[in-house]
This record gives sequence, C-alpha cells and structure tokens, in this order.
Amino acid sequence: MSRLTVRKTYKLFIGGAFPRSESGRSYVVTSPKGDFLANASRASRKDARDAVTAARKAFPGWSSATPYNRGQILYRVAEMLEGRRAQFAEEIGGGKKAALEQVDAAIDRLVWYAGWSDKIASVRGSANPVAGPYFNLSSPEPTGVVAVIAPADPLLGLVSVVAPVIVTGNTCVVVASERSPLASITLAEVLATSDLPGGVVNVLTGHQAEIAPWLAAHMDVNGLDLTGVTDTDLALRCEQEAAENLKRVLRPAEGDWGADPGIGRMTAFLETKTVWHPAGV
Repeated sequence: MSRLTVRKTYKLFIGGAFPRSESGRSYVVTSPKGDFLANASRASRKDARDAVTAARKAFPGWSSATPYNRGQILYRVAEMLEGRRAQFAEEIGGGKKAALEQVDAAIDRLVWYAGWSDKIASVRGSANPVAGPYFNLSSPEPTGVVAVIAPADPLLGLVSVVAPVIVTGNTCVVVASERSPLASITLAEVLATSDLPGGVVNVLTGHQAEIAPWLAAHMDVNGLDLTGVTDTDLALRCEQEAAENLKRVLRPAEGDWGADPGIGRMTAFLETKTVWHPAGV
C-alpha cells in the first residue's frame, strides 16, 4: 500500500527552541531547476528581537566558559555533522560527490576553529614593555552579540561565518541564505543536540531586506557581519544603522570558502582589554 512521504517542517531556531515565525508567514524554497523543495519560515522583526534577547541572555555564560570547553563543543558539532553527512549532502544538492565534499569541508572547518579556541588569546594577547615598576598586559575579550548575514553557500559558508564568532566567546543571530536555507535549519538541529547552550546561535530564515536593517539598528547588537549581503544599497543602509551605537561591522566580501580562512574572522569581533598591575619588589 502506498503512503505519503512525511515532509520535514523547517522552523526558526531561537534560544535553543524551534518556533514558527510569530507572523505565521513562510516562503517557498526551490531547487536551482525551480522544483519545489520545502516551505521555510519567513522571520519577522519580532522574531529578530526575540533572537537578540536570547543571544544576550546566553552571552554571560558562554563568554565566561573556558576556551577549551568552547573548543570541545565545536568539536562535538563536527562529530555530529560527520554522522549526518548523507542528509546534509542531499539538502545541499548539486551532485552527490560535490555535495559530500562540501559537507566534509564544513566538518574540517569546525575542527580547525575548535583547535583555535584556546590559542587565539596567546596570538592576540601580549605583555607590553613599559618604563615603570608595573606590568602591562593586553588580552582579547568577546564583543558581545553579533548579527551575521550568512553567504549564499548553504553549509561551508555558513559554518565559516558562525564558527569564528562563537569560538571566541560571542553569541550570534544568523540570517541564513535566503535561497538555500534548508541546511542551516538542519545544522541548527545539530547545534541543539551538541552541548551548545541555547541562545548562543540563533538562526532566522527569510528575506535579508526585511531582517538585516532591524538587526543593524538594534541597540543590543554589538557587531554586524554583512558577508552575505549582495545588494549594495542594503549594505549601505545596514552600515548607517549600525553606526548609531558604534557596532563593529565586517563589510560584504566575496571569498573562496574552500581557502585557508586565517584568523581574521575571529579577531574581527574581539575587543582588547589592557590591564596595569604593580610589579612586586
């Protein structure tokens, strides 16, 4: 007897839970050939505000966790992604071999950033020479809540912008690829079951033009990554809105996600704290 396939429901990921958009809206996601794939939630301004609230609530605990612990959690995400390679490859599409290579690259990228978790402070921190009877030490600290507009690359690009933000102790609100959002929600399912505290990563699906300006203008967002914004007018508007509370802004840039990522994305959302301490005699 034939049966109907149970289609997956793609929701938002806010505060460790999977709510539908408060607006009740959704939009159709299609394949490159125009075939129907799924209905994805279309996040609203209210959803964006809820996501920022969740990220702010999670920030004290996540930023105070040891770097080693943050690295362990990212490695755990990579482990679970490894176990779901076939599912992610199917959602990415574009040929099985190429899709599996994309998934493997995303897994490797997570492991790479996990390894940096307890090393970035040594690279960015310093003991500064001063002429006086005291020590002068500089150390990096997370900026806070970062809004990320993810690139079109549905998995490797997404991982490449989210991992460096959270491994350094920030929390984030991610606006997933508008055209290819399905893998981002499946990745959220992995995050929800990989010891990552709720609210550290929040994933919104929908239209960039609706969500990005409100995140840029939100006074409780400390940083803004515009990597995935391709509309120059929208990028300019977001930068102008972000200037209101002096957010750190990473401007849109096209990149090869398969190339060596370097440490630039980790340091983009770090602040440097310098401490003076008397020297013992």
